[in-house]
Amino acid sequence: MRAATLLLLSAITMTATAQTKVSSAPFGKLPSGEAVTEYTLSNPQLTVKLITFGARVTSILAPDKTGKSGEVVLGYDSLDSYLADTKTYFGAIVGRYGNRIAKGTFTLDGKQYHLPINNAPNTLHGGTTGFDRANWTARELPGGVEFTLVSHDGDQGFPGTLTVHVTYTLAGEALHIAYSATTDKDTVLNLTNHTYFNLSGSGDILHDSLTINAARYTPVDSGLIPTGQLAPVAGTPFDFQTPHVIGQRIDSANEQLKLAGGYDHNFVLNGPSGAIPHQAAKVTDPNSGRILTVRTTEPGVQFYAGNFLDGSFRGHGGMLYARRTGFCLETQHFPDSPNHPSFPTTELKPGQTFHSNTTFLFSTDKVLHN
Repeated sequence: MRAATLLLLSAITMTATAQTKVSSAPFGKLPSGEAVTEYTLSNPQLTVKLITFGARVTSILAPDKTGKSGEVVLGYDSLDSYLADTKTYFGAIVGRYGNRIAKGTFTLDGKQYHLPINNAPNTLHGGTTGFDRANWTARELPGGVEFTLVSHDGDQGFPGTLTVHVTYTLAGEALHIAYSATTDKDTVLNLTNHTYFNLSGSGDILHDSLTINAARYTPVDSGLIPTGQLAPVAGTPFDFQTPHVIGQRIDSANEQLKLAGGYDHNFVLNGPSGAIPHQAAKVTDPNSGRILTVRTTEPGVQFYAGNFLDGSFRGHGGMLYARRTGFCLETQHFPDSPNHPSFPTTELKPGQTFHSNTTFLFSTDKVLHN
């Protein structure tokens, strides 16, 4: 049954990707002189732009309830802006380890490893020069682009030479992201995409309605490191098992919300992770009628409500990205897993291949359609 389902899904995807056009254009040069390329994936439903710097999503144009297409992600119009911004990770693939590792240390096979501290006192999103700062190689595929990066043994303190492939495929109203990786030495790995969404196209995201398929989440300490507990969401502001408006409880008198300045937590997704993506989250924007559904094979998703955006970032069309003007749904393994043996393992060994899949599906609320 599982094999038949996968074959059916593959056939549907192949049919939809046949309608997707792929083109490329220069997107500037790094200080080293290395060229950065922009790729555009387009079909009758969506237009997605990607660049090799950070293998990142820079733009997604999606229709609203009236059929008008508009920007739904935060990003910049120039390479210089991406180079200058070392804080937001707009649209990037982050690694080797997405999210935080406590005090920049972990032990693997009896050996302690030390990573750069870039989010004191912890390591965030792979260190000071993570995958978001690399210029990936790329090749066009039917309906998409494959990005490849080789991270050598000792890169940012991580063991093993790691070869990573990230493929973006546009099929109908869905953007699929497929990750794979191999290593020549035991290592740890947690890859995710850090796109910020604003389904209205402007303003804050507090009016959006959110559902997360999770009965538990991982509480954090003052450094936003998981305590190790898998706490029930029932009876707390973290219960999104049924739809709730994001702004309804974000400033509640809750210690976890105070620590993070709002939502910035990993949710433990219901059901087993596996080969077939299952629904992780759904966001509905009442203004535009746009709906974003996230499906993944990962065991967790980090919901971040843009609490640290401060208006100092000027993005698409000169728009200032103020606090809570974008949200992230980062499909992932749990933060600091190398230091929590009870969490799903993030270890990768020679001879193994890491696989992960996430889909961002866009639609509109037909009830609101005019």
